Amino acid sequence: MLTLFYDGLCPLCVAEMNMLRSLDSLQKLRLEDIHADDFTDKYPHIDPVEADKVLHGQLANGQIITGLDVTCLAWKLVGKHKWMQVLRWPLIRFFADKTYLFFARYRHQISSFVSGRPRCEPCKKDQCDL
Repeated sequence: MLTLFYDGLCPLCVAEMNMLRSLDSLQKLRLEDIHADDFTDKYPHIDPVEADKVLHGQLANGQIITGLDVTCLAWKLVGKHKWMQVLRWPLIRFFADKTYLFFARYRHQISSFVSGRPRCEPCKKDQCDL
């Protein structure tokens, strides 16, 4: 089991979580919006400010992982994008992680450019896609 702590106000993040959820037939993922009202009550050990800067994940044993480690593991668990494991190879990892940090920092601007929406409205319990 991998718990992903994602930015539910980011259209690109929400789109990726929707895709992961649709592919997670074996229910190996738990997706948690860091902007949910009860997030800090449920996960007091996860700083939502830090999780907003870099994707955080928690393994079944409680270990916290971040960034592309989370993304690559999530896609591996749903059996897709096996090529992403190349991003964890030692030399490539350094450059991939730097690129990810750039993306994470500017994801709202990138989302605005790609989709025309820099931010999503917060999910309502009866209207959320997740």
